[in-house]
Amino acid sequence: FEPANSSTTVTAPGTGTRTPTPPSATRAQPAEDANPATSQAAAVTGLPKAPTLQASAPKSGIMAYPVRGDIIRAYKKGRNEGIDIAAAAGTPVGAADSGTVAAISRNTNNVPIVVIKHTDNILTVYTNIADVRVKKGESVSRGQRIASVRAGSPSFVHFEVRDGLNSVDPSNYLDP
Repeated sequence: FEPANSSTTVTAPGTGTRTPTPPSATRAQPAEDANPATSQAAAVTGLPKAPTLQASAPKSGIMAYPVRGDIIRAYKKGRNEGIDIAAAAGTPVGAADSGTVAAISRNTNNVPIVVIKHTDNILTVYTNIADVRVKKGESVSRGQRIASVRAGSPSFVHFEVRDGLNSVDPSNYLDP
């Protein structure tokens, strides 16, 4: 089979076409400033300082335990999205940190669930509780009583920390 135009020359890849010279090769580039604080942009005054971005890594010890007691069920992603903390029925359950009550609902067993929204898109979830003492939209402070431990055998509070909708290990956030 012959191509229609047999005068076309086929060349091997990488040959036959000249690569253009980049502009950086024909004119000098500005010297790199070893100390960016002395650069012209940094010399501008009167402008607000840019905020420092924080990584979304867990901040150990930023929250208080909702109740004091033994952890009877540890966090396990996909199996137990929080921790279960043993406490006597009627024990006050405190907000782990300041925030706003984002939701109050009930699970399929009609047991109350309280969700508190905190800074940095962090949510805390409290269930296996009774005697809820807060309302949706209410601001709460760290340690403020939000409910009581529900009676059971054993009695405990289920506590979750969520980064957005994703569960994270509460022990990375709780005071030791």
